[in-house]
Formats: sequence, C-alpha cells, structure tokens
Amino acid sequence: MLTVAAECLCDAGHGVAYVMQMVTPQLEITHAQNLGCDAAESTVTMTVPQKERRRALVVPREHGAWGMLLVPLFTGAVVGWLAGGRVAPVLLLTTATLVLSWLRTPVESWLGTNAVRVQTREERQLVRSVILPLATISAVTLSALFWHGENRELIWLGIIAGPAFATQMFLKRLGRATRMAAEMVGALALTSTAPAAYCVATGRLDAKAWALWLVNWLFAADQIHFVWLRIRAARATRLREKFRLGWSFLAGQTLLGGLLVLACRFGWLPSLTLIAFAPVLFRGFVWFAKKPQPIVVRQLGWTELAHALVFALLLTASFGLIR
Repeated sequence: MLTVAAECLCDAGHGVAYVMQMVTPQLEITHAQNLGCDAAESTVTMTVPQKERRRALVVPREHGAWGMLLVPLFTGAVVGWLAGGRVAPVLLLTTATLVLSWLRTPVESWLGTNAVRVQTREERQLVRSVILPLATISAVTLSALFWHGENRELIWLGIIAGPAFATQMFLKRLGRATRMAAEMVGALALTSTAPAAYCVATGRLDAKAWALWLVNWLFAADQIHFVWLRIRAARATRLREKFRLGWSFLAGQTLLGGLLVLACRFGWLPSLTLIAFAPVLFRGFVWFAKKPQPIVVRQLGWTELAHALVFALLLTASFGLIR
C-alpha cells in the first residue's frame, strides 16, 4: 500500500509499484594476459546506473506489495495472539513470507519475466548467488512450519493464492487496460498472510480467519482503486470531470460501505469493523468535493501507508478485543 501508485503497483499487490527503466551501459573490461597462463584477469568499472541495474535484478522494487503482505500479517498475528495463540510459528511464517517475497524478484529476473532481465554472465552469477541462500532459508522455515504435519490448513490458502498470482501475471501481460485488475487479483494473494498468521498462531482456520482475509483484501482493493483514480484524475478540476473519471470508484465505495453495514448487522463481522474502514471511506468520498491539488506520488504513498496502519490497529481491536 505504500506506493500502489505510479503506473504499476504490486506485482499485491497498493498497491501500486514502480517499474524502473534501466539503461545497460557496456561494462569496461580490461584484459591483462599473464605470461605462461591461459587465464586472463578482468577489471570491471561499474557506473552508478550499472549498480542500480544489478540491484534491481535481485532487490524487490514493489514497496506497495510489502505493505499488502505485512499489514494483513500483522492483523492476523495480533488477533491470533489475543486469542491465546503461539508466537514461534508466527515468527517462522513471517520469515518464510519475507524470504519468498524477496525470492520472487531474482527468480523472475533469471526467467526473463521481470522488467529488468538477466543479460550477461556476471548478472546471471549475481542472481544465482542470491537465489540459492533465499531458497535454502525458505525451505528450512517452511519445513519447520509443516513439521510433523502441523499447519496443514495453510495448504488451503495456497490453493487459492497460487492461482491468484498466476491470474495476476496473465492479466499483466494483456497490457495497461487490465493493470488495475491485475493488482486487485494480486492483492487477494498477498493479503492471504492475514488468515495464514491467524492459523499458525491458533492452529485453526475458522470463520474469523476467512473474515480477516476478506476485510484485508477489501481494504487493499479500495486503496488500489483510489490511487489509480488519483493518477488518472490528476488534472481534473471540476466535479463533473471528477465524476466522469471516478464514477466506478464512487460506486465501489458505496457498495463497500453497504456490504460492511450488512455484514455487521447480521453478525458476520464485528461491529467495530465499520470504524476501521471509516477513514478510507471518508477520504474517498471527500476527494470528489475537495479543490483540485497537484498529485505528489511520494506524499500519496505515505498518506496511504498511514491509512493502512490506522486500519490495522482498528481492525485488530475490532476482532481481538471485542467479544
């Protein structure tokens, strides 16, 4: 959620990520032939753009995706702890989640599906040197989570999250027209950390776990939609123009509020869930009435992060403290 802005976010994922346009200057290599040796030594002078490119090959750039992973994980973990859950499995899950999320970037660079792709032998060696330790750590932590058949309920979450990631990749390949839809689907997979954290803490994948997933995804989807609206309507000055560009967002906000009221009314969600969503619903409706302001992507990202943190605190209070 931190920067679900800019043209592409979550590769959920606020959502929201920046695709860096890297140049690939030619490496300056000086070969010095040694007497009596067949090997040659090479001296490589790295420019700043080259260093940034190498970093982009192995370091995730989608900051919004990290938010969509960690905020739901926090809510699920805290609600699970307040229900008497365990801490150690959550720490294992957090480690596995962070490592697997990081692993995705070098793997995609290796396979050529990333925005920045491996092109030279040196880059391939760099990516391999990052993939191997990350894969080892993820294998160890996942093995510990499933040791002696524990936490088998996580498989059900993977059955849903896996196809969601695949669908996201397919939608992204269709072009810009399906970019926001891809982020929404990616967010569904990323927010699965909420029920996963609750499940490993309590040992249960019950109705509360599924409800945590649902509300975290609804929140992330609202943020993604709002950021896309802000970008599309950056030059809108009149209410009529804002409505023309944002009627679908306005309809979505109205539908979201109505669904939350019904869910709380029938006891499907805690009543205080409405309070957790109140800040983002308010900022969405108020935007249509506010005077036009120039969009600052970084400021928008920090604002949405603040909304995410407030949401996490209010949601955990709603699910964990209210009986």
